[in-house]
Amino acid sequence: MIAHVTATEVLDGCCHTLGIPSDQDVALDDTLLAALARRSAGIHCPCSRATLRASLLECMHGLPTSYDSLAEAVDDAIEALIVSGDLLELADVVIEDSDVRQTWVFAAPPSFVVRPSGSVFLLGIVADQDTFLPSTMFGRVLARGYTRVLEPQPNEDLARQLKKLGLQQISDRAWLKAPRREDPADMLSRHERLLVSQPPITGIPDVQILDSARTATYYSGRWTDPTGQDGMFVARRPQEFGAPIWCLVKLREGEPVHLLDLPIARTRWRGCDAAWHIQTAIDHCRGTPQRYRRRIEGGGVRFDFFSPLPQWSERRLINLGKSVPRDACLFSYVVPANEADAEEVFLQQNLWLSCDDRSR
Repeated sequence: MIAHVTATEVLDGCCHTLGIPSDQDVALDDTLLAALARRSAGIHCPCSRATLRASLLECMHGLPTSYDSLAEAVDDAIEALIVSGDLLELADVVIEDSDVRQTWVFAAPPSFVVRPSGSVFLLGIVADQDTFLPSTMFGRVLARGYTRVLEPQPNEDLARQLKKLGLQQISDRAWLKAPRREDPADMLSRHERLLVSQPPITGIPDVQILDSARTATYYSGRWTDPTGQDGMFVARRPQEFGAPIWCLVKLREGEPVHLLDLPIARTRWRGCDAAWHIQTAIDHCRGTPQRYRRRIEGGGVRFDFFSPLPQWSERRLINLGKSVPRDACLFSYVVPANEADAEEVFLQQNLWLSCDDRSR
């Protein structure tokens, strides 16, 4: 017998299966999209971002959504799962053909992080399953945007129970680990020495640079072809297979003369994380630091950002607060009021960002 199923009923069924609360007006939001992305990753990973993105867009075609662009929302969800630790993105990986090295997305193994407050953040994905927890514990999971949290009950040792279930505990310090604090000028000098020590090059086709002379409040508008610039620039260069490679390039009258791929050897950070960190140092030393807005919203403090943040920095915001719809910016987070000052100090000391005082 064939029955007619509405789009709303499909979403309601997804919510029930994935343990997401639903109502009569259920629609795709960050929480449901993150759960669907984890489910798809459990089926397709290891794979490229493009494969995971295509699978999600195909299965959600025709479903009601509040997003202006579902494709952008899917990209944001995949990035958020990488930042939070559910997915691992590894560069220069060989899967089948030893001559083809690409950037691949892997499902992280089931693990957890215990915060000083006692809250437990769940990480990881199990292949072809919706959860790695027993039903009694699965029903207690709180979905907060792109993250999943378990709150302990009185006298409950959640960490001990999760370890018995085979989950690996990751320390809060390791999860939020950031590069050592460094003077921005020293950081740039160190990278420039590495850059100019590379063999001279000629002719990199289709290289794009992040032009430091353009306003830092319009990130996409900073990307351009080299046209007579001199000095060190964050750049991306195409490769035959996979996403463009992040790099540093030394330009002389707009022509690349030295090239250094990112990340540098023996570092744990992604190429984009290293590049965005270097760019904050470049902007600071030019006297035009990247800016953020701070304003009161509800019971917390909202931070609006205009340029991407390295994974190790954004993970703190995901952990302590929640992602909210952006407002004339690239992305936004709301963090509890009692955490806001400490996070602002971190942004200013570790990334050399500056607050737009007009927003206070």
